[in-house]
Amino acid sequence: MEKPKIASKQPFLMDVEPGTYAWCACGYSDNQPFCDGSHKATSFKPVVEKIDKPKKIAWCGCKHTRTAPFCDGTHKEINT
Repeated sequence: MEKPKIASKQPFLMDVEPGTYAWCACGYSDNQPFCDGSHKATSFKPVVEKIDKPKKIAWCGCKHTRTAPFCDGTHKEINT
């Protein structure tokens, strides 16, 4: 099974406004944590998340979270 590239060993903490966001699942985007279409050469697809109200979000940076697109602390377990 193909594994995503680790974009960051830390989450991307952001204050976001209501809207629709496409989180990069492959790790290759130059626009982290969001998709820029780089996944087209992989088997990954972005995770689209609709945010209804302004809030602070910890977007996963390691791309191995079990709660995509949000950080669940998995980056602490990765040894690379």
